[in-house]
Amino acid sequence: MANKNHQPKKRDSLVSASVAGIASLIIPGLGQMLARQINRGLVLLGSVISIVGLLIWRVALLASRVTGGPMDKLGKALDRLPFFIGIMIGGTVILWLWNAWDAYRLAQAEEEARGGLAIFFLILALFFALGWQIGEIDLYKAATELPDTLPILTKVLWPWDAAVTRDERVVKAGAPIMIPCSEEEDPPGSPEKVAGEPYVRVDPTCGQLTRQSEDYEKIPGTEVTIMAEGFEPNEPVEIWWENPIGDEYRLLEDGDPVITRTDGQGNFEIQVVLPYRAVPTSATGPQIYEIQARQTFPVGGPKASDPLLQTIERMIETIFLGMMATLFGIVFALPVSFLAAKNLMSGSWFTLGIYYVVRTILNIVRSIEPLIWAIIATQWIGLGPFAGIIALTVHTIAALGKLYSESIENIDPGPIEAIHATGATRLQTIMYAVIPQMIPPFVSFSIYRWDINVRMSTVIGLVGGGGIGFILIQYIRLFQFRSAGIAVWFIAITVAILDYVSAEIRERYV
Repeated sequence: MANKNHQPKKRDSLVSASVAGIASLIIPGLGQMLARQINRGLVLLGSVISIVGLLIWRVALLASRVTGGPMDKLGKALDRLPFFIGIMIGGTVILWLWNAWDAYRLAQAEEEARGGLAIFFLILALFFALGWQIGEIDLYKAATELPDTLPILTKVLWPWDAAVTRDERVVKAGAPIMIPCSEEEDPPGSPEKVAGEPYVRVDPTCGQLTRQSEDYEKIPGTEVTIMAEGFEPNEPVEIWWENPIGDEYRLLEDGDPVITRTDGQGNFEIQVVLPYRAVPTSATGPQIYEIQARQTFPVGGPKASDPLLQTIERMIETIFLGMMATLFGIVFALPVSFLAAKNLMSGSWFTLGIYYVVRTILNIVRSIEPLIWAIIATQWIGLGPFAGIIALTVHTIAALGKLYSESIENIDPGPIEAIHATGATRLQTIMYAVIPQMIPPFVSFSIYRWDINVRMSTVIGLVGGGGIGFILIQYIRLFQFRSAGIAVWFIAITVAILDYVSAEIRERYV
């Protein structure tokens, strides 16, 4: 009798092993479903369809300019990326055949058996290969170009040279240049010399700015020679650029300011390429720009630089931006959380319907990142911290509403039943049985959300939502990496302090 009870259990496959294998050979995963391995079959079907679809998409992109048939496109893709296309085609064929054998084996088993996991490692490997190509991962480029990035990284990691400054005495001179050259107008001549004053002239006095091609490739502008005299001898000179409406910029080369040095007589000569600058919207026809040479000499004692002061100001704004968004979020999330708690809203079909509607709205709002809400808010009320507060508040309401409601659903039902047995109303039950149990997790979630909002406010500033992120992106766009480094340091220090403070508060009061 004992042996009879322990007989292997016969698999109840709907078809024979051969039919299951052929079915999966025709439609991946079908044989597994016929062998009553529904979930396995669906996963295999979805995986094969996804891999084949993504492979077709990549082949189409690699051969986008080929006008022939599919085989012509495949041949072009193989020419461009033979290793990747070969691996993917071979791996997909192996996966397809393996999936048929897997179905055959499962349908043939005489006892309840689970399929092996090896086939799913092959699926993961194929998805990894696709991700590698879609992500355009190039380790060789990352390694070979790292030395060019180290100077920038050094400025960001140690930016404190830009945190302190001194008043400056500026010695400068400039020369006009026409952009672009015109057959109808003569280019400007060289400026007149003034005794005892520095002097600059350029050759040629007209040219073309650096620009981008239709393929977003950089087309260098005209190379001009700057000749100067009368400056302080044996001192560095910075080259600046002023557009027709008075905006001034440093000339940059590979992200660094163009700097030269005068000789013993205070003269220098340097070749520069005209920069990439947007022409003013009001400009019509040739415009007169100015190339300037400047020497700066510190005078007086050290003081906090503008980037340091702006960073401190924006960091304070960021902290309060996160705080205001958290406070507003708590105020609105509290009542919403009661409507999103199933144990409180399951009394009737009407309240249960409200529960499902509220939870659906919270999930939708929470799924949209604060960065997207910030873009919408800036279109609504314009740039500034108020847009950032709105964006973070909307996301905070949804996030805290969900966390609060789950805390309510996990409370001990004993006190609720005891209070309700006394004849208390629903409001009294919530006040005396629900809220006392909610306070510890509510405090913990609220503090944690403030921490998140402060960190997120550094990101939404990138799209005009105020805070330190707003000036951080400006520093990066202007290649002022030391100033950007100051902002990065303040973000890191502030987040670390807030993390420590919030941990202390949670330890003491939660």
